[in-house]
Amino acid sequence: MRDSLGLPGGELLWRALADCGREEFTGELRAVGRPGGTFHLRGGLVIAVESPGAPGPEALLLRSGRIDGEQWADLVRESGGSDWPAAGLIAHGYAGAAQLRVVCVLALRDAVFATVAGQVDECQRAHGRGPLAPVAVGETPGRLLQEAARRLAAISALPHPVRPDRERPLPALREDSRLSVPQQELLAHADGRRTARDLAFRTGRGVYAVTVEVARMLGEGLMECAGAPPPIPVLALPDGLGVHHRERPPGPAPPLPAEPAVLPRRSPGASGITGTLAPEKSGAGWKGFFRMRNGTTR
Repeated sequence: MRDSLGLPGGELLWRALADCGREEFTGELRAVGRPGGTFHLRGGLVIAVESPGAPGPEALLLRSGRIDGEQWADLVRESGGSDWPAAGLIAHGYAGAAQLRVVCVLALRDAVFATVAGQVDECQRAHGRGPLAPVAVGETPGRLLQEAARRLAAISALPHPVRPDRERPLPALREDSRLSVPQQELLAHADGRRTARDLAFRTGRGVYAVTVEVARMLGEGLMECAGAPPPIPVLALPDGLGVHHRERPPGPAPPLPAEPAVLPRRSPGASGITGTLAPEKSGAGWKGFFRMRNGTTR
């Protein structure tokens, strides 16, 4: 069986995570491959995922403009070298507890997408150092993989689907004054050598949001590739995945957002994760954390 982007190893990852859920495993499941990823589990639930194929919570937070690199370095020193100084971020007013939870969840789901969209050669269990930025309430592996599968299906349904780490777009010889700021930013960094994953790191946005944006810009003639991307076969998750997973602990948990198989046409100004983490003026309430200001990011 081949995974949702036509690369081997999809079923291997799905089965390995299903076993972890059924056995209520606590530790790490390392998906070795390209780009690969590390799933951190507690009692069979996924509490964090890290992948070199997707920006982590630190990159997303810094891109939001809530804190700059120098301030981040000061917090790390104050915390004694912590890679995720959550207490300091809250104490200094850079972000609230709810905002940090949102950042961690966004980074987790983006890392799952990047891992599933790539190639998995093998899965290894380990007892490592633990996650840098875990979520408070874990997710069942099947639930996260179903979300990743929906995202892959949505991308494959676009007129010009792309893979996060394959196609290397470059700007087309066309000017359009209606371009949004995120589109202009992607065009500024697209040079025919960078993939959607590379552009995500350059702009500090989620790799899924950037992959969708690149696919749409190819369809609108704003970008072009050396050759037309081949069709992407989409495969549903194996039957029975997650049946034996441990149920979520009692208590409410935020539902995963439903995504249509075919994404609606993007209106200028929307920007995926940067739209969610846009900076706000000092003194604004936490709700401003989820809005963009004049469609720009810093």
